[in-house]
Amino acid sequence: MCGIVGLHLREPSLEPRLGELLTAMLGQVVERGPDSAGVAVYGDPRLSPPGRIVVSLLGTSKAEVEAALPGVRAYDADATTVAHTDAASVAAALPGARVIGTGEGFAVLKGTGNPAALAESFGLAGVSGWQGVGHTRMATESAVTPEGAHPFSVGPGQCLVHNGSFANHATIRRELRAQGIEFDSENDSEVGARFVAHQLERGADPEKALRLLCERFDGFYTLLVSTSDSFAVVRDAIACKPALVAETDAWVAMASEYRALDVLPGIEDARIFEPEPEEVYVWRR
Repeated sequence: MCGIVGLHLREPSLEPRLGELLTAMLGQVVERGPDSAGVAVYGDPRLSPPGRIVVSLLGTSKAEVEAALPGVRAYDADATTVAHTDAASVAAALPGARVIGTGEGFAVLKGTGNPAALAESFGLAGVSGWQGVGHTRMATESAVTPEGAHPFSVGPGQCLVHNGSFANHATIRRELRAQGIEFDSENDSEVGARFVAHQLERGADPEKALRLLCERFDGFYTLLVSTSDSFAVVRDAIACKPALVAETDAWVAMASEYRALDVLPGIEDARIFEPEPEEVYVWRR
């Protein structure tokens, strides 16, 4: 059991409140995943200034990054360090650092422990932007580590969060490795993220990539996948993992439980529905 929350803002006047709202949503699904948590944020000017490539890292610190890469600004957020540079520069200067996300206008923050405490450590309530995704994890397939926390971000500006388990992830991992794709963890969710990223790289749009995932993956799952211009939800054929979507003129939100939606402004006027099995829902900026 894990908890998923996501918020895609349509109304620019709400963007200064993105972190506040995402923090409130995450706080409602703590019990679903007390082991670890993570968020992906799109559009925060401090974490990811407009027009700048940003890399999110584990296994290093602000002090180490700024010492190894003079002129590069970095921020610590619990176990994660966000640096205003590219992955190639980090690999050359800090080979021990692990990249957990990269892209323009995009940052990933992960850690282990109580999700509410992690949100505070991230400074999440003070974040602004136009889109955010969050996850609370109860580990079943791999160790409780920052690397194993969600979101999994393996393509530029892309991330995936997952509630459930993929039964055939080992087979698909071998197939992707045979095509030259490398993995950073033993987490089954990373296999889903790598598969989606591979399809997007080959030219598929998010809807097609997720339809292909439904065809290839066995198991029980609810997925929220975001990119630099989209927000997508899909469930498996049985749809046994909970998911609700709420939509207004000001925002689109998805969560594992209604109480995480009830904190949003205007929820009383929202169209609320449960996603149908294997139907892909996509909203674009």
